[in-house]
Amino acid sequence: MGKKVNKQHLESSFIQTQLRQLSTKYSLSDKQITQFEQYLRLLIEWNEKFNLTAITDPAGIIQYHFDDSLALAQSIDFNNIQTTADVGTGAGFPGIPLKILFPHLTTILIEVNNKKRSFLAHIAQELKLDNVIIYGFDWRTFLRSTQYSIDYFFARASLQPEELIRIFKPSSPYKDAIFVYWASQQWVPEKPESPFLLKEVGYTLDTVKRKFVFFTKQ
Repeated sequence: MGKKVNKQHLESSFIQTQLRQLSTKYSLSDKQITQFEQYLRLLIEWNEKFNLTAITDPAGIIQYHFDDSLALAQSIDFNNIQTTADVGTGAGFPGIPLKILFPHLTTILIEVNNKKRSFLAHIAQELKLDNVIIYGFDWRTFLRSTQYSIDYFFARASLQPEELIRIFKPSSPYKDAIFVYWASQQWVPEKPESPFLLKEVGYTLDTVKRKFVFFTKQ
């Protein structure tokens, strides 16, 4: 009879294969691969106690969280960016994956949920990510009460564009920034956000067609 295959070993081997594919796609260093593996395992561990994300299997996390976050690197030259803000970051997407890929970034994570903020702080500490700022109030309060120098804002699965374009009000300190919104291929702008639409950039995640929608002050 053949030897029994250890389930934990199979799972570990599968994760390594998935991470190698991610590494090839985005030219990750050994350090970055290790950080993504730590991130993955901590997310699964914390998700057993707290509802951080609906996607809980390793393959889904790597594809629909890590890869979907990093896909923006194919549309923006992050080497010329200093500071980004992630609105409603949740468990850190897209802010943390992009911070891992581009360590020079100052990353502001906007998240009102206390348990998710605790997770974000733990991730930043465990992965030794510096210049990560976790902001615990809502979007409108952020716009009213902060004065950071931010190049790009991101929103992947949080507020709707109609709420996000408050950033372009004349009184906003961030009215000159660019906002990137993760959207389905079928998404079309409504009347309130149409004047701020800069461009749409399509991309494919596995076989699913999606797009990045760029907003700016016109």
